[in-house]
Amino acid sequence: MTHAVQAGRILIVEDDLRLAELTRDYLQGNGLDVAIEGDGARAVQRILAEQPDLVVLDLMLPGEDGLSICRKLRPAYTGAILMLTARTDDLDQVLGLELGADDYVCKPVRPRVLLARIRALLRRSEQQGASLDVSGEPQRRLQFGALQIDQGMREAWLAGQSIELTSAEFDLLWLLAANAGRILSREEIFNALRGIEYDGQDRSIDVRISRIRPKIGDDPMHPRLIKTVRSKGYLFVAEAQ
Repeated sequence: MTHAVQAGRILIVEDDLRLAELTRDYLQGNGLDVAIEGDGARAVQRILAEQPDLVVLDLMLPGEDGLSICRKLRPAYTGAILMLTARTDDLDQVLGLELGADDYVCKPVRPRVLLARIRALLRRSEQQGASLDVSGEPQRRLQFGALQIDQGMREAWLAGQSIELTSAEFDLLWLLAANAGRILSREEIFNALRGIEYDGQDRSIDVRISRIRPKIGDDPMHPRLIKTVRSKGYLFVAEAQ
């Protein structure tokens, strides 16, 4: 097992100290190592210095908001970011995902739900050395024309140029590419990547695909490589490049 799964070092960035302490106590009672940071202005420096396995990041913070923190973290922080928001506005959730958050949960969140989301993200870290191909066949490097994807290195290149992908974007790209020619439903994608059932409303997969397409040279308006198959899911077309 990786360090992330064994230790599960979590940093909660939350200005509501009472809520943060209750959350910490619950997570620690379930075997995780949890610390708290209540000031958004100090959060970035602390996260980069300590490099926790996962950050639970509140959207509304004094000093600096969660979206700004997420934007600053992503170039140098490779751990998972789980964003908490009291708002139900899709725009905040979409912005968080676009800035590199791996998942989001709306407040108030039940402790067991939060724990399940955290464990799913940590499991994904554990699986970094293994293929996410839902067919179960191990693969390490895939090539489609000018696009190369290396699962072991967790990197992708287009025409020899490195593609900047978040951890969640890479996992989704690899899953689709490893199943080229096969339509993957949102239910399959959610189960493979997050270990939870699709609730029919979560837009995180759609947001990530919209971000991945231009990065791999696909036309966002008329995609040829990652196609949306209406009422079915997504299809990676191997012959498109």
